[in-house]
Amino acid sequence: MQFGVLRENKTEPPFSSPLDQLSIAGTYSCAGCSLPLYSSTTKYDSGTGWPSFYAPLDNAIATSIDHSLFMVRTEVHCRRCGGHLGHVFDDGPPPTGKRYCMNGVALAFTAA
Repeated sequence: MQFGVLRENKTEPPFSSPLDQLSIAGTYSCAGCSLPLYSSTTKYDSGTGWPSFYAPLDNAIATSIDHSLFMVRTEVHCRRCGGHLGHVFDDGPPPTGKRYCMNGVALAFTAA
């Protein structure tokens, strides 16, 4: 599953990742190359079944346009290794209004 998500742009099933409900302090990094991506301080429960954040760490991610599934979405990938992480949407909470909806298998968590 991890290879499929990171390298083939697949999506893990919703509510399948233990990282979705994790609520302790720490850092979420790319499971492909260990680049720190998100702080737990920006994580929130979006109710979608995937770990969600309202902001990435500085210089951590890159984005591209995804035309799959008969819609246009913004894909999020690791800036360093290019691994597919998920998508970003404009329906998140303040202060950014963004929902970085990430695949849990694309992330590794390190407690603070």
